[in-house]
Amino acid sequence: MTRLIPEVFRDPTIRVSMLAVFAFGFAGAATAPYQSVVGIRELGLSNGLYSALIFCAAAVNVVVSILLGNLADRLGEYRRMMLPVAVFGILGYGAVYAVPSQVTFILSALCLLPVYGSLNSLLFANVRATTKGMERNVVASVNSGVRAMISLSWILVPGITGALLASSKTMLPAYLFASLACAVCLGLIGLFLPRRTPADTAPPRHLSYLAALGEVVSPPVFLRVLAVALITSTLHVNDAILPLIVTGAAHGTVADIGVLVGIVALLEVIFIIVWGRAQRMMNHVTALAIGTIIYIVYLLLLGHASAPWHLYALTLISGVGAAALISIPITYLQDLIAERPGLGSALISVNIFLSAGLSALIFAIGTGTSSYSGTAIVGAVAGFAGLAMLLFFERARRRR
Repeated sequence: MTRLIPEVFRDPTIRVSMLAVFAFGFAGAATAPYQSVVGIRELGLSNGLYSALIFCAAAVNVVVSILLGNLADRLGEYRRMMLPVAVFGILGYGAVYAVPSQVTFILSALCLLPVYGSLNSLLFANVRATTKGMERNVVASVNSGVRAMISLSWILVPGITGALLASSKTMLPAYLFASLACAVCLGLIGLFLPRRTPADTAPPRHLSYLAALGEVVSPPVFLRVLAVALITSTLHVNDAILPLIVTGAAHGTVADIGVLVGIVALLEVIFIIVWGRAQRMMNHVTALAIGTIIYIVYLLLLGHASAPWHLYALTLISGVGAAALISIPITYLQDLIAERPGLGSALISVNIFLSAGLSALIFAIGTGTSSYSGTAIVGAVAGFAGLAMLLFFERARRRR
């Protein structure tokens, strides 16, 4: 049986990191689908305040991820940074459950949970440092396997959480589940994640925090991050319009939404591994270009869907394309600042923030000028623009 598992995944650091990433994903999957319900309906936040809070929290997460990533690089050790960050998650989710109020929710979402969110990039940074010196295709396979654990948590946890709380008058226990998941994550890191030896932890040349921020926003890095963000914004656009198309132009039901999301999530886990293997035969940019084209085709077809069976027929295309867009950019972004695993992995958070903002702009343009089906086509155009930018910058770099 163990022969079916690649040797690299038997490395204790990678194995424990995968379990910790699953626990990290568990916390988000348990609360994210119900966050607006708790914040707006149960605690009484206004729609405007909730939107501003989520935007500010995402911005704080980006800054914290960059600062902590740079600090971890300077220390040359990532485990030490992950331990206190995991505690922020326990406190953040636990406070909302134990003291449910608007003030607690705001402080948790704005101060505690954005710090915990940086654990994602720190875990990937630790894995990247572990795979230093390995072949690029092996690194891509490892990143794909680690990223698949988040998708696996999203397959299992939202449905289980919803089933457990189906008869409850409040969704606050979801935050208790998330806090316990953070505690598990802390235990995995503290007890089982191997310490790196002094020979492995020689830190790179120190960068001040302002210099680290400057390296992230430097044109060679930021323009490529922006191109990738345009590509991955198509995922957020789909998240926003798929339920509306299902219950609108496709004449489906709310039940169809859950089934479709579950099918695609399962396919994502499978094809994330497939894309990891595919990168042994092609470079990251080529693989990302192919995946982007597949997802663009999906969005174009989604824009013309007029019956539920159309949407079910598109799940395979959606799963293949989405798997590429959520896994391949991780390695590409890390390579932009390859000598600094912490700072390079922080670009994952930057990409998430930018892609979410761009998707909101695309949604506004699409719905302002067309229908939800038309917005899918606008999203496809944006994805193609991002791909064109990425290929242009990469071609220019090769020429230099």
